[in-house]
Amino acid sequence: MSIRSKVTKWRNVGNFCVERATDYGELLGVELEETRKSLVRELSALVALAVAGLFTLSFVCIAIIATAWRTPYFLPVVWGVAATWMVVSIVSLLFVRSQKPGRSFHVLRRELRNDLDTLREALK
Repeated sequence: MSIRSKVTKWRNVGNFCVERATDYGELLGVELEETRKSLVRELSALVALAVAGLFTLSFVCIAIIATAWRTPYFLPVVWGVAATWMVVSIVSLLFVRSQKPGRSFHVLRRELRNDLDTLREALK
């Protein structure tokens, strides 16, 4: 392979990279916007669910304790409610820790990987 063909090949690779860099910038902007919208939507829903759930469960627990107020079962009921909340907290913690993180920027990552494969093939 002559020097001229190597220089031409590298010039073509350079031009390809420059053209794709602007595409990556646009794609990054689009993916950032989609990720931001998705994150805001999911967090809003989770906050609303958490607040509503905690209020509901708090009033249910208060109702259970108030029902057992002047009975011989008052202390076991109070400790049962506390133990139930402890178990729910531990299960929730284990569930959250077992979740996979979300896949952000997967389109950009795929495009970069495809372009790198194309460059490897062009440089062979």
